Amino acid sequence: VQLVESGGGSVQSGGSLRLSCAASGYAYSTYCMGWFRQAPGKEREGVATIDNDGNTKYADSVKGRFTISRDSANRRLYLQLNNLKPEDTARYHCQAPIICNDGVHFSDDFGYWGQGTQVTVSP
Repeated sequence: VQLVESGGGSVQSGGSLRLSCAASGYAYSTYCMGWFRQAPGKEREGVATIDNDGNTKYADSVKGRFTISRDSANRRLYLQLNNLKPEDTARYHCQAPIICNDGVHFSDDFGYWGQGTQVTVSP
């Protein structure tokens, strides 16, 4: 299983980014997938999840600003980040598979994730 994230960068507060995750090596379309982020010295935080029917869940901290989507034909997962805030600064990772019923509190005891992509938001 291989997951490769891309699309991060440095933006000013209020800016936007679109993160992408390329997946290979497993039955992509049958699993829930998610994005989590981790800032230095902080616990990992689940950000968004999507199941194979396109149902989504979001952390309260990003609801209304972030949008998760998936392109099953191309085995890609996306995270659109709008109205970014300095507190969104972190390394973002996609994880698959995850347990759908866990919502954004999906565990790191299960599934795979990539190296991540850095998002830095300046005031």
